[in-house]
Formats: sequence, structure tokens, C-alpha cells
Amino acid sequence: MNGDTETPPVQVGFIGLGDMGKPMAERLLAWPGGLVVCDLRPEVVEPFTAAGAKAAATAAEVAAQAEVISVVVVNDDQVRAVVTGPDGILSAARPGTVIAVHSTIADETAIELAAECARHGVDLVDAPISGGAGGAQQGRLAVMVGGSEAAYARLREPFRCFADLVVRAGEVGAGTRMKLARNLLHFVAFTAAGEAQRLAEAAGLDLRKLGRVVRHSDAVTGGAGSIILRDTTAPIPADDFWFPILSHVRNLGEKDLSLALALADRLHVELPLAQQAFTELGPGLGVGAGALAKERP
Repeated sequence: MNGDTETPPVQVGFIGLGDMGKPMAERLLAWPGGLVVCDLRPEVVEPFTAAGAKAAATAAEVAAQAEVISVVVVNDDQVRAVVTGPDGILSAARPGTVIAVHSTIADETAIELAAECARHGVDLVDAPISGGAGGAQQGRLAVMVGGSEAAYARLREPFRCFADLVVRAGEVGAGTRMKLARNLLHFVAFTAAGEAQRLAEAAGLDLRKLGRVVRHSDAVTGGAGSIILRDTTAPIPADDFWFPILSHVRNLGEKDLSLALALADRLHVELPLAQQAFTELGPGLGVGAGALAKERP
């Protein structure tokens, strides 16, 4: 396609320049379509205008200029105010505008706001992010988009300024549901890390060295996400490609968990998550409980 027929890049708006929004918006300063920013704190906006971005005093002023608008505020009520309030996006947005809510809100809120936006010819997608402020600074966020194919197509390229993974999870609400599933794993893993530290401490180990080992091995193996490989959680038939692989993972896991639980028993340390993992690892992998889990009372 030659330069005469290429569609010019959209102008992007960004509302909310907090701990996550600021580094995301900084990555958009290089976006060729231009950037309009809005935050209640002038001192946060000033570095952006000095770098070439436009400033807007209200969400409506952003909407009057931008075609794709990112919203990074704190909660559902703030998102509603930014989108539908008196000086909100919908008061000035042109038909065809795409609003991307990066805040983690209820999926029902996203669906409700998307329906209101649709009456104005505007697309709203829920587009929660994963990767933290560090990921935003490096342009390495993951964005999970819930919305139409058309809306996803419009925002995909500008989002690649701050994300190296942008996926369409499904229709509006699906992005939030994917974020919640992802974070369930994250925070349950943190809880399990607490159990591991209690066991290690009771055994007289250096917790900082344990942390170094965990981070090193997770960087190599991919951690818990490395077993999310199939498109279903249904039991795996014995003749399936994955059955011997995940059965091997189960057998190793049950052996190591049984040894950890035996050590905890000797040290009088309670490990409820480890006990649950011991009985549920095999079924969770889709291959059923192994011999050790069947034997342990």
C-alpha cells in the first residue's frame, strides 16, 4: 500500500496519569498520530506538554480531539464519571470513537457502559492490563481486550507502544474476566509463597536465597503459566498427546508435595494450600490423582 492510500494514524487520548497511566502514556509520546492527555494534577501533565503532547482540562476536551481514548482511573465510579459525567467523554465524542478502560472494574460495569456508548455510536472496550508499572515503562504490558473485532483493530497498533502482547479475549466484559482469572493465579501463588516461606523458615533456611532460586527457576520454566496449554479443562484421554506429559508433571508434583508435607508435619507447620494441591494437582492437570495422592489419607 502506498503513502497516498494509507489510513493516517489515529490521535490517541489518555485520561489518568497515575502510577500505571503515566508510564503507559509516556510510551505513547512516540505515537505518530499525536497524544492528548488529561489529569487533575497540572504538575503531572506539564512534562507531557513539554514533550509535545496536547493537554486537556476535561475528558470531554480529550474526546473532542482523540479517536482512541485510554482511561486509567481507580474504580468503577470514576470510570462512569469519566465516560458519562457532565464533562465526560460521551458529551463530546464523535461516532466511531473507541474508549478503552484499562482500570480493573466489574465486567457488568463494562457491559453497562458499552451499551450506553453504543447509543452514541461509540465503542467502549474493557482492556485491563497485566505487567505493572515496570512492564509499562518497558513497553511489555499484556492487554486483554473485551470488545468488537472492529474496535480491537483500531486500538491494536497504538497499544503496541506500551504492550508487547495485545489479545482480544472476546466481547465486552471478556477482558475483565480474563484479568480476574489471571490475577486469581497471581495472588493464590503469593499465598502459596507465604506457605513456602513458613516451611523454609521453620527448616532454618535463608528466605532471601530461596527467593533467588524461585525467581531463577520460574524465569527458565515459565512458572505456573507454563501448564496452561490446552483449550479445555476436561479430563485428558489416555491416548492424547498431553496425557503422558502432564502425568509426568503430576507424578513429580505429588512426590515433591508429599515430601514437603512430611517435613511440615515434623516441623509442626500448617500448609493448607499444599495439602489441597497434593489432592487436586492431578485432576487440575486433567489426568486424575496419582498413586501417592490416592494413598495418602
